[in-house]
Parts: sequence; structure tokens; C-alpha cells
Amino acid sequence: MELKRTLIDISPLRSSPPFRRLWIGQTLSGFGSQMALVAVMFQVWQTTRSPTWTGAVGLAQAVPLIALGLFAGSLVDRVDRRKFYLLMVSGQAVCSLLLALQGILGRVPVAGVLGLVALQSCFVAGGGPASRTFIPHLLPRHQLAAGLALRRIAFQGAMLLGPALGGLIVAGLGVGACYVIDALTFVAALYGAFGLPRMNPGDQPSRPGLHGVLDGLAFLARTPVIRGALLTDLATTVLSMPISLFPLINAERFDGNPRTLGLFLTAIAAGGVAASLFSGAFTRLPRPGLVMLGGSACWGAALTLFGMSPHRWVGLAFLVMAGAADTVSVVSRNTVVQMHTPHELLGRVSAAEQIVGQAGPDIGNLRGGLVADATSGAAALVSGGLLCLGAVAVVGAVTADLRGPSASPSAPAVAASP
Repeated sequence: MELKRTLIDISPLRSSPPFRRLWIGQTLSGFGSQMALVAVMFQVWQTTRSPTWTGAVGLAQAVPLIALGLFAGSLVDRVDRRKFYLLMVSGQAVCSLLLALQGILGRVPVAGVLGLVALQSCFVAGGGPASRTFIPHLLPRHQLAAGLALRRIAFQGAMLLGPALGGLIVAGLGVGACYVIDALTFVAALYGAFGLPRMNPGDQPSRPGLHGVLDGLAFLARTPVIRGALLTDLATTVLSMPISLFPLINAERFDGNPRTLGLFLTAIAAGGVAASLFSGAFTRLPRPGLVMLGGSACWGAALTLFGMSPHRWVGLAFLVMAGAADTVSVVSRNTVVQMHTPHELLGRVSAAEQIVGQAGPDIGNLRGGLVADATSGAAALVSGGLLCLGAVAVVGAVTADLRGPSASPSAPAVAASP
């Protein structure tokens, strides 16, 4: 019985048909998106043979999310969120079809391909905050953390298997086939979206334009528990993101063996999947803020130990630990944010969370690279891990609400699914 309670809680999939349809649709679409990303990277590289152009793929995805995210979140808090999400998913599907068309014809310049990627990211900037508001509508409060854990394992499964599957399809059938499969997965995403109930923004919809954005930022500034949750996320990404350091660490410690380099990301993903499978061990705990702080501290500690470890398999074990800690932290942070955000502000707060999640790792990878250039890969890892530990300790010390129970008088009443 105790083992069963530690496994991922799938009761949201049984109790809420709308959530189940949404989860299946987003899971399949997530796999398609990861496959399409491999196709874009391969196509750009084949055309240009330039790492600058391949790096521009990430820029094309990130800039719209950061530039439009807060305004999109404000719009989410003004309209029927279901209709808005349907519009955003439809826009992503059209962009995917256009990518498939150009992949088959093969006559579009690289700038055009990146333009389609950026346009699709504009729709993601709106659809992401909208989809994050759904779970409190579809699940009762006691299933909220379990629902977020299910979303997390779907994301990690797509990250773990989607690129590998995409590589096989690109190698066997070409980039056009990969884009076509991605476009087809949006049928599942639309199926999940059509099954959602009507979702009005509440009795106090967002004010239009910049005023609504400023209202959302003011809420973040005056709500310590939300502010602390987002600062903790920044501490784990900006100060200690390790991805950009992996090639250098591999060269410094493991003679540049490409097999070892490939295992680094796999180890983090494997740890995350394992933590998701056993997420019942922490999603049922009454203090998600404290769990988040613990997971973030474990992330920093694991990366510090990885930076200090000269042994390949011991180092990989620390990366597995880091991946597991990251999942604990992310699921718990999402739970804190959802539980302490009023219904009418969910879109704007979700948009801020999405921006932090997008910009933090990018800045963190840049920080790691700059420190490594001045010192070494190991020094960058160890210093980042220690800075993360210190920052998490400070946030936990000054934010008492994060250490307390999850109940909040300002949190929205969560309705069970119809």
C-alpha cells in the first residue's frame, strides 16, 4: 500500500474526462513538436552548415514567448479561455502544415523557415498561459498536484523520446515527413481542446492592454509566495543551468567521448522521468512550497557534486539526481502558483511563469559559458551549484509563506470537472 502511494497518481485521468482528453492531446502534440524541432535543426544545418543559424532556431522560439507572453496572459484573463486556446492551437497547426509544405517542396530559404518557427512561437506564447489555467477548472484541489505531475511526465517523455524518433524519421523519410507527422498530432490537441467546458475569466476580467499587464505584475510584486516561487526557479536556472557546459566538461574529464556527452542529457531526463513515476511521494505532501525549496536545493547540490566528480558513472548518477530534483521542484512550484493565484489572474501569472521558464535557462547557459571561459567547466558548475544553494536558502528564509501549508485565502475555489 505504501509503494502504491509513492507512484504517480493517475486519479485525475480517471475522474475528469476533459482533463484526460486534454492530457492525451497535449502529450501527442508534445511528441510531434519535439520531432519537428529535430527536423528544423537538421534542415537549417543542411542548408547553412552554420552553428550560428542553428542557434538562431532557439532565438526564433524564445523571442516571441518573452516579448508577447505578458500581453497574451492579460488577454487570456479577458476572454473565454477555451475559445482562445482553440484559436492558438489552430494557429500552431497551420504553421506546422506550412512547415510540412516547405519541407516537401524544399525551396524556402532559411530565413523563411525561421520565420515560420517564430510565427508558431507567437501562438505558443498565447496557448501556453491559457492551457496552464485549465487544471484548476478541471480538477478538485486535492488532485491539482497530481494533475501537474501528469503534465510533467508527458513533457519529459516527449523530451526523452521525441528527438530520437524525429531523428529516425528524418534519416529514413526526410524532414517533410517529420513535419507532416507533427501537423497530424495537432488533430489530437484540437480533440482535447474541443472537449473542454466554457471557461470565462471570472467576475473581474483583465483591463485591456498595458494596464492589465501592470495589474498582473503588481500582484506578483505584492504576493510573497508567488514571488518566492518564481525567484526560486530563477535561482535554479540563471545561477546553475549546466547544459552549455556539457561539451567542455566532457572534454575536460572524459576525453571528449561523444557517447558520454550524449548520456549527460539522457541522465537528467531519466532522473526526471523516475521522479515523475514516483511523484505520489511528494505530490501528496501538505507543504508544496517547502518541497519546492528542498528540490531546488538538491538540484544545486547535485550539480556541485557532478562538477567535483572525476568518475564518469558517479557523475552521471549525480545528473540523474539533478533531473529528479528538478522535477520535484517544478511540479511543486506549479502547485504553489496555481493554489495561490486568484482565478481572474491565472493567465497573467501563468504567462510570467512561462517567461521565467524560457528566459531563465537561456541566461543560465550564457552565464555558465562566460564563467567557464574565464575559469573552467568544473569551476563554472561548482560555483553555479553553490550559488543556487545560497539563493534558495535566502528565498526560503525570507518567504515564510513558502514554508507553510498550501492553503491560501486568496486562492480560487477549484471546481470539480462536470
